[in-house]
This record gives sequence, structure tokens and C-alpha cells, in this order.
Amino acid sequence: MLRAAVKAGTPVGLQAKAVMERGELVSDEIVSALIGEELDSMGEKTGAIFDGYPRTAAQAESLDKLLTDRGRSLAHVIELEVDEDALVERICGRFTCANCGKGYHDTFEQPREPGVCDKCGSREFKRRPDDNEETVRTRMAEYRAKTAPILPIYDARGIVTRVNGMAEIDHVTAAIERIMTA
Repeated sequence: MLRAAVKAGTPVGLQAKAVMERGELVSDEIVSALIGEELDSMGEKTGAIFDGYPRTAAQAESLDKLLTDRGRSLAHVIELEVDEDALVERICGRFTCANCGKGYHDTFEQPREPGVCDKCGSREFKRRPDDNEETVRTRMAEYRAKTAPILPIYDARGIVTRVNGMAEIDHVTAAIERIMTA
């Protein structure tokens, strides 16, 4: 959303661009304004999925206000329950073809021919610089400190469903689809 708003040159996008060019994190106020712009551009009956947002109590309060002001509300909050050590292994082992983006993993999905992409035949692969143990564990600590504490707000509303995020991807997808269509 940030990149799209910057590219479109919206007023909030220009604010975000200035902050990002200074190497700073975009404030909750700017993110909330972007979400408000996006909600305003949707039809009233169009749903939205917030992935990784809200992450803090302040963001949760802001989202509630944005939704209420537009006659909307959250229907579901899905918490993916994960084993941190297994998550570290999954994230730190992933890599992609530098040409076509096909995903691979050191343990779970290697190219059929070592060093050659199954999809396009490229021999160049890349890893995200933040796919390392320290970053993953820092993010998990941040989640426990700032995001997990907002779950009781949504639990009290009866809208939280927990899904085993360590299950096979097809099972996780099916569980989320069942929640979203309930």
C-alpha cells in the first residue's frame, strides 16, 4: 500500500515518500491515513484483509476508528500459531530464483537439478537479507511484546480464531478459507 500510494502521488503517499527517503519508519498516523484512503476507494460491500496490521494497541484503536467512521467492523482476527524454532528454520532456509522468483528451500524444496531453477533454467538465486535468525527472533520478540497483547481485545469480541500455522500449507489455507466464509 505504501509503495502504491507513493507511486500514485496521493497526498498521503507524498508524506510517506518523504519519511521513507529520510530512512525513517512511516508513522502510525500515515499508515492509518493510507488505510483510510484505501477503504474510501472501495465499494461499501467490498471486504478487506489486513495482513500484519494492526501490530500495536495504538494501531488497533486507530483501525477501530477508521472502520467505525465508515460503518464497518472487523469480522475475524486470525492468529497463526507457530513454533519459533521451526519458523526460524523455514525462513532462514528459503531462497528464490533471481530471474523468475520461484521459491525454494534448503531443506524442504531444492531445485531438481542442483543450482538450476526448475521453472526458467536460471543459475542465479537470491536470499532476502532479513531472512536470518537474528531478524526472525527479533520480530517474534516484537510480536510477543506489542502484538500479542492486543489479542485479548479481539478475544473479548469473540472474533479470534487460532490456526496451526505449522500445518501443511493446504491445511492452513483451507482453515483460513473456512473462517473467512463462515
